[in-house]
Amino acid sequence: MNDLTVCPGKRKNSCDVCDKSFSESGNLTTHRRTHTGEKPFACDICDKSFSQSGNLTTHRRTHIGEKPYACDVCEKSFSESGTLKEHRRTHTGEKPFACDICDKSFSQSCNLTTHRRTHTGEKPFACDVCDMSFSKSGTLTSHRRTHTGEKPYACDVCDMSFSKNGTLTSHRRTHTGEKPYPCDICDMSFSQSGSLTNHRRSHTGEKPYICDVCDKSFSESGKLTRHRQTHTGEKPYACDVCEKSFSESGTLKKHRRTHTGEKPYACDVCDKSFSESGNLTTHRRTHTGEKPFACDVCDMSFSQSGTLTSHRRTHTGEKPYACDVCEKSFSESDTLKKHRRTHTGEKPFTCDICDKSFAESSSLTSHRRTHTGEKPYACDICEKSFSDSGRLKKHRRTHTGEKPFACDICNKSFSQSCNLTTHRRTHTGEKPFACDVCDMSFSQSGTLTSHRRTHTGEKPYACDVCEKSFSESDTLKKHRRTHTGEKPYACDVCEKSFSESGTLKKHRRTHTGEKPFACDVCDMSFSQSGTLTSHRRTHTGEKPYACDVCEKSFSGSDTLKKHRRTHTGEKPFACDVCDMSFAESSSLTSHRRTHTGEKPYACDVCEKSFSESGTLKKHRRTHTGEKPFACDVCDMSFAESSSLTRHRRTHTGEKPYICDVCDKSFSKSGSLKSHRRTHTGEKPFVCDVCGKSFSQSCNLTKHRRTHTGDQPYICDVCDMSFSQIGSSTSHRWTHTGQKP
Repeated sequence: MNDLTVCPGKRKNSCDVCDKSFSESGNLTTHRRTHTGEKPFACDICDKSFSQSGNLTTHRRTHIGEKPYACDVCEKSFSESGTLKEHRRTHTGEKPFACDICDKSFSQSCNLTTHRRTHTGEKPFACDVCDMSFSKSGTLTSHRRTHTGEKPYACDVCDMSFSKNGTLTSHRRTHTGEKPYPCDICDMSFSQSGSLTNHRRSHTGEKPYICDVCDKSFSESGKLTRHRQTHTGEKPYACDVCEKSFSESGTLKKHRRTHTGEKPYACDVCDKSFSESGNLTTHRRTHTGEKPFACDVCDMSFSQSGTLTSHRRTHTGEKPYACDVCEKSFSESDTLKKHRRTHTGEKPFTCDICDKSFAESSSLTSHRRTHTGEKPYACDICEKSFSDSGRLKKHRRTHTGEKPFACDICNKSFSQSCNLTTHRRTHTGEKPFACDVCDMSFSQSGTLTSHRRTHTGEKPYACDVCEKSFSESDTLKKHRRTHTGEKPYACDVCEKSFSESGTLKKHRRTHTGEKPFACDVCDMSFSQSGTLTSHRRTHTGEKPYACDVCEKSFSGSDTLKKHRRTHTGEKPFACDVCDMSFAESSSLTSHRRTHTGEKPYACDVCEKSFSESGTLKKHRRTHTGEKPFACDVCDMSFAESSSLTRHRRTHTGEKPYICDVCDKSFSKSGSLKSHRRTHTGEKPFVCDVCGKSFSQSCNLTKHRRTHTGDQPYICDVCDMSFSQIGSSTSHRWTHTGQKP
């Protein structure tokens, strides 16, 4: 290809395809590649090829970010000298390229070439897929990507990709907030030049785009395009999921996100995401406080132009949107649209998880959060979060004490209107919600719904962690906290937290000493009604709760419930750290402290802390010397009942705990449990510092001291300290000179 052939009758350096001549052979060689398509200069990073080495050099700068050509006016940098030259004209205003037909001038020759085609109608760039033609090669390149789906321009902030470089440039400004195009009339700025052009027309009143059907004029070409479809009814863009059609491709693109859940526009302040860039722009104003749309009647300002338009109607009283069924009028088209659904029953917004449908998109948005758990509305006082703004509004009243809904009979006030409605029924006795099975009536619909489930056995609220089901949502909510460990109710005296408000109420009585529940037999008082009920049975001897397996009876239902698990082996309380399970919630609470290291029970003598109240009680006896558990054989006494039980076996020889692998017997259950691990190899006690595992908790306790340096065993002769009792015992022999 590099050998030049001079044809007879041709000038030297003349192209043998199109007869174009060049002063240098190198230029001819380069030119020939426009005919052959040869691109011998390949990028070693992305494999893109070029017909000229200079183009490759320029291209490489897109990878390395090099921009060696700087403007001496604004210091903006460019990767090509030609681009800098063109840029300088934005400062000088120079437009050296004039159209010989209409005298319009341009700062770049390529723009003049493109412009001339508006006069000639020439569209030399044809798509080889669909035969559409374009006046610009770049427009053809972008168009081809509608066939290939190629999006080569990727955002380095959010990974979104675009088919056009200009679209990427505009998109980047959603992250940076850059608005380089200022209006010279009102100081508003815009991120895109086209938006500025459209905005200027709001000052000039210019509407250059005219409908050829009805002569209506528009300030933007897009608005004219949309308007034309009101005449044709054309909706050429169909959703491939639900077959809904749209008149604009952009509207289809937005609609698709209702199926995919895609929210590509993220706020760089709070990370909230949106499906449309306009919603992000509006949202940003919640952070900046910007309200660019001012009412010319009352000086109120708004963050959205649509809100201003609606607001203006509060002054004019205009309600231009009338229902064609009941003739009710509305000030906004959206309100009319929603209203119409009360007549048609239409629910066009369907949840893609459970297929439930809604009449309003906002209701679907709120509903989806029941699946995702999203709670975007946070209280600025206690940081509690809610799935919708209305619930946050109600919650705030718990802080402010505001109760705007007052009963007109007794003047009692409520923070929510529904609570007032329910309260009024205590005066009227009204119970409008009747059960169709047993004729019981209720003052609240929710109480009826819950009651019905006692007939049907329905438990529609399932835990997504353990699949346990409940008949009421509140019970599920409380249950979930056994998995998450959430304790949202904090005591304002000692800051202890609880998972249920009722438990906090009971706990507060430990500070106030209040015991409102008095026994009518012995005058003992209790802080909880359930404790009084159980106490009364000590007088009556009543044990109404019988086990259906062994017939053992209990005075409390909870005690029976716990007992049943000794038969079933059920351990419903699972640790979310190590997967161990427990038969009682209190055991799980105690176990969790082995992970967190929490020791909330402190001795008031030596300040040593413990993870369980029972352990503190036992520890106190080391100070008092109390040994309340006496052996009836040898009169030995013990500080703990379990120690007495074990001691008795030294008299009886009883070893009730038998290994089911080797039949070895033990007098203690703990000894059997430890022994079993010699068969299974299980080492459930894991050091949270180095990950080493142990088969017995005491070995883990000893090991932990190698990390903490704790030496709790002190010699009473010389005050030396040791981390293990065995080392302390051995040391004592150095003082006594004897080994027992």
